[in-house]
Amino acid sequence: MSINVVQLQHLTKQYSNSSKPAVSNVNLEIPEGSVFGLLGPNGAGKSTTVMILCGLLRPNSGNVSVMGLSMPEHGAAVRNKIGVAPQEIALFPSLTAYENLFYFGRMYGLPAPFIREQISKYLQVFGLSEKANKTVNTFSGGMKKRLNLIAAILHKPTLVILDEPTAGVDVQSRNMILDFLNELKAQGTSIIYSSHVLEEAERICTHMG
Repeated sequence: MSINVVQLQHLTKQYSNSSKPAVSNVNLEIPEGSVFGLLGPNGAGKSTTVMILCGLLRPNSGNVSVMGLSMPEHGAAVRNKIGVAPQEIALFPSLTAYENLFYFGRMYGLPAPFIREQISKYLQVFGLSEKANKTVNTFSGGMKKRLNLIAAILHKPTLVILDEPTAGVDVQSRNMILDFLNELKAQGTSIIYSSHVLEEAERICTHMG
């Protein structure tokens, strides 16, 4: 029997300074182990939906369930099981790549030896090993996006949520990110892939909405 990793019922969110909802009466079921493409043009409400799933925004109405837990009531428990790479780079620019990743690993409560092992592994996977001790403010946009993704997966989350992970990146970074997501998919990790690029979604997604 298939389990839904995410379930949205009549989800609506309207910002106080807006004349119409950012998200209006959305109903959505995302099966466990799927790669779900959350598609739409800029301004369609994708980022708002992602922030609600992460517990960073409260909807005006509707029900939100992530891995069987209602949000935002169980936000802390859910955030320990998910990895999020937001559209905006969520890194400390004055810290090195290694220092950033170690900080996020400790924030998740991971033991230091495991963090070091994961950092070494993923910096190599994403072609950043030689940049480990360089500060993030010296990185290109594509390098920052790759590092942003590593920070989201260090703790081996059950669900990975990506908001426009390839926006504004070079071809090399884009291909690295998409190839890695296909590897995550093969491992059975559930992924929500927010994008306005249909070609990318067709390349990796099992479901779309």
